[in-house]
Amino acid sequence: MKIIFFGTSEFAVPSLNALHKAGFDVTVVTMPDQPVGRKKIITPPPVKITAEQLGLKVLQPTTLKDLPAQAGDSFFEEFKSLAPDLCVVVAYGNIIPERYLTVPKYFLNIHPSLLPKYRGSTPIQTAILNGDTETGVTLMQVDKEVDHGAVISQITYHVEQNKAYQEIHDDLAEEGAKLLVEAIPKLINGEIKPQEQDHTQATFTKIFERADARINWSHSAEEIYNQIRALNPEPGTWTTWNDKIINIKKAERIDGKLTLSIIQLEGKKETSLSEFLHGHPDFDVSQLK
Repeated sequence: MKIIFFGTSEFAVPSLNALHKAGFDVTVVTMPDQPVGRKKIITPPPVKITAEQLGLKVLQPTTLKDLPAQAGDSFFEEFKSLAPDLCVVVAYGNIIPERYLTVPKYFLNIHPSLLPKYRGSTPIQTAILNGDTETGVTLMQVDKEVDHGAVISQITYHVEQNKAYQEIHDDLAEEGAKLLVEAIPKLINGEIKPQEQDHTQATFTKIFERADARINWSHSAEEIYNQIRALNPEPGTWTTWNDKIINIKKAERIDGKLTLSIIQLEGKKETSLSEFLHGHPDFDVSQLK
């Protein structure tokens, strides 16, 4: 079975590894290398690094849209020539144009929520921010609308309140990989019948910006704790003290009380709160704004 895997970020890496380990013939499509960091060093995406380590063919089209004739041939023609039986999309970073969906028999997507809840680009952060005690992963068919396709399989994940975004992200990436390789043979053999989502129950997530990450100290300890868990490392929760920005990297909630753990004064390295207090004995959390 020929599979084309569309993926870019770290979330997609476990799924690519799982497909390769399961013995599928995989070609990888990922985003172009991008400048990263202050020095803008051109860096390959995590999926490309993994694919090359596995010895897989990697394609990096600048766009999936049709380009003017003078800009070169459309990637779509190359895609068709590969004649995939099945395509998988995991955290690719671009919407797949509708014409691509008609080429393989199956076009699947892994999404880290229990659809139709939390469609869109920030389902994990939104679940944490809302204080949800469970979320999950959905394997679905891709259609022309975002996170709208029929559900093939789902798995529920318990959200532990002491876990923050990155750990939950990594857990769900692994769960999605397992779900994918277990479901593919069942789908092909007709053991799974895709079920249309209840679109009346759909909820949509937003892209969180720096303004969303400013802490409002009038909120409850639980709300602030969830905000810190959800919005680190990006866009990064923050507050001000003596007209300076303090990034709040990590906090703990003990007996209902919020305790800051790791903070970073603007222009300085991140540090534990206890270390920060040694250098700033005048620091008072009641002065945070």
